[in-house]
Amino acid sequence: MIKKSNTGRAQISLEFLFIFGLLTILLIYSVRNVSFSEGSPSVENLRIQIALEEKSLANAISNTISQVYAQGPGSKATTYVKLTYLKNAGYVERASGVENPAVFITYCNMSGRPGTYVFITNKTAPFEPLTTGDDKNVFHGAAIYSKKLSDNSSIWGVIPSPPFSQISIDNPSGQFSKECGAKSGSTYTLYGIIVEPADLPSELKIVVEWNPDRGDSWSYNTTAKELRININPGG
Repeated sequence: MIKKSNTGRAQISLEFLFIFGLLTILLIYSVRNVSFSEGSPSVENLRIQIALEEKSLANAISNTISQVYAQGPGSKATTYVKLTYLKNAGYVERASGVENPAVFITYCNMSGRPGTYVFITNKTAPFEPLTTGDDKNVFHGAAIYSKKLSDNSSIWGVIPSPPFSQISIDNPSGQFSKECGAKSGSTYTLYGIIVEPADLPSELKIVVEWNPDRGDSWSYNTTAKELRININPGG
């Protein structure tokens, strides 16, 4: 009588269990790093989502400005943009590493690239905004309205809260501060809308109009949760 050996079958089973266990560990590690851990987004995921919202916000503002500019004097347009991560200070701080973060929104014609520029900053201890390189932290939304507004302090405001509409960078290495800021010695001051995450809504209302009787103006209302912009190409 011939007896069959179970050695081969046992060896295959052990190899299968080893491979299965290894794949399970890799899967768990992957999920924890790129998705959610204990109900909270990972830092990597937060960085991606916040960057996408910054870009979306810049595009929404610029597209609305371009629409009004193309339609001519007296025109008006309204856009809504959804925000999930930018309005959460904890998420923004974890993703950017910036304590007490705020969202900075400005408008500049940098190197022939007019449009809205959005980035995260600290109101009292700002760091340099950069548009290129590994440390890039500025997101641009292209527009056809070719004006530089980021060096003019009279255009920007946040109401009804006391306005805080500027950051100053000493000896900047990048071109953004140099091209878009108001120069005083070795210091460049950038003006814009500075909004804390807590003052941003889930759906931001953007209203742009071209009133020839008014100059360029940008104001964010923390109560109404809306951004109002007037453009005046000739003013």
